[in-house]
Amino acid sequence: MAQSLSPECTSLKHAYDSCFNSWFEGYLEPAIAHSKNLSQDQRDEYAKKKAEEFERHCGAVWRQYKGCVQKALKDRGLDELLEQARQDNPLRKPPPPPANISPAGMSL
Repeated sequence: MAQSLSPECTSLKHAYDSCFNSWFEGYLEPAIAHSKNLSQDQRDEYAKKKAEEFERHCGAVWRQYKGCVQKALKDRGLDELLEQARQDNPLRKPPPPPANISPAGMSL
């Protein structure tokens, strides 16, 4: 596993990476296996349950790691540069898919 931005954040990074990878495997396999057999409402409910599961299992370590990295950014004076970059080039929502494209990206 890679190192974090700051050495004091590396153990939190490894803990979060491990938690996320474990959770994601459990999310992805069933999602792919059953995606064609589920309605949109069922997929939405599945996603909601998995988001709640992520929060229970990985949320605390994610917040600790994020806080550590944010502190490291501030300590290095990089937080101001990031904020300026966000103002110069804000992230925007992608446009909705064309009407002839399904949510899975397949032409109808």
